[in-house]
Amino acid sequence: MMSGWFTPAYRELGTQFEEATGRTLVTVWGPAVGTAVNAIPVRLARGEWADVLIVVSYALDDQIKAGTVVPGSKVDFARAPIGVAVREGAPIPDISSADALRRTLLAAKSIVYPDSATGVYIGSELFSRLGIEGRLKSKSRMVPDERVAAAVANGEAELGLQQVVALLPVKGVTVVGSLPAEVQSYTVFSGGIATAAKNPVGAEALIRFLSSPEAAPAIARSGLEPLKAAPAN
Repeated sequence: MMSGWFTPAYRELGTQFEEATGRTLVTVWGPAVGTAVNAIPVRLARGEWADVLIVVSYALDDQIKAGTVVPGSKVDFARAPIGVAVREGAPIPDISSADALRRTLLAAKSIVYPDSATGVYIGSELFSRLGIEGRLKSKSRMVPDERVAAAVANGEAELGLQQVVALLPVKGVTVVGSLPAEVQSYTVFSGGIATAAKNPVGAEALIRFLSSPEAAPAIARSGLEPLKAAPAN
């Protein structure tokens, strides 16, 4: 079972894993948290089983506490940095430092960011840390996750702030880069072995592969930053 922005890398890496090991992966997706019928915690609570869970780190911690993931099996695969996008063909702004980012945000005519936990960080903590929260209120707004890059591509907004992995696949935008380190906030994606796993050996093999150096290029191509480099063998 999995959820979140590790999915693009997983789709490529899952095929590689199957070809390398002869194993077959059966994957279901759903929200990492919440009470929706397809949410992973709800699925597990009603008795659905999985060998591996791949979700945002804090959600996996919740499952470890709930007893549905084996303690000590958690591995952090990748982290998703927040980035900035502009419309394709537009001048590339300077976001190389906190001061440069501040100037870029103040100069922008309009800014969009996602209606999510990441968006809460951007609209509250990031803008506040830069000392410009009040000055951006009239020209910045939250939009649904899937609308951030689209709003930039169609000219509704000059700048879009969101995880790089979400911005990269969208045509019509250019990803300027990631936020500078001093104001960056990462979303970490992790995997763990379910306590009810029917194939714990296969589960361990998959987690080992996804955290190996061999997996790192696909993870990086998707817009995530690999976190582990354990040998795959």
